[in-house]
Amino acid sequence: MAKKPTDPNYKVIAENRRARHDYAIEEDIECGIILQGSEVKSLRVNSANIAESYASVEDGELWLINSYIAPYEQAKTWGHEERRKRKLLVSKKELARMWNATQRKGMTLVPLVLYFNHRGMAKLKIGIAKGKKLHDKRASDAKRDWDRQKQRLLRHGD
Repeated sequence: MAKKPTDPNYKVIAENRRARHDYAIEEDIECGIILQGSEVKSLRVNSANIAESYASVEDGELWLINSYIAPYEQAKTWGHEERRKRKLLVSKKELARMWNATQRKGMTLVPLVLYFNHRGMAKLKIGIAKGKKLHDKRASDAKRDWDRQKQRLLRHGD
């Protein structure tokens, strides 16, 4: 995800920060998401949560399940369901690879970031991940702490 700081359209809406702690992300894929009008308006004002959501391949289609997009107040009559299943758009080749990873290799599809790209389109970055055990989490925490300590020592020369 090449972030363009000067681009006015690029904007991160929701991020699943816990995913990198709980899962070992092997690869990530950018995919489109089918939204209703009131959902897009709600996303423009930063009211979404993908922390407890997941993606699933069902009947040859990719779905985002249990994601939360807050209701848009101005769309009272024509609003949307907050936690509905949302269809994700990927190529057939990527869909087959995801299905293969989840069914045969025992991996999970975890949403990482929901954002508007440089063209203003809502996109979702999904990670193909394997769950970490407790000792894996401790090892990655220890490595991160050691890297921080190393940077401190190099900076101060102690």
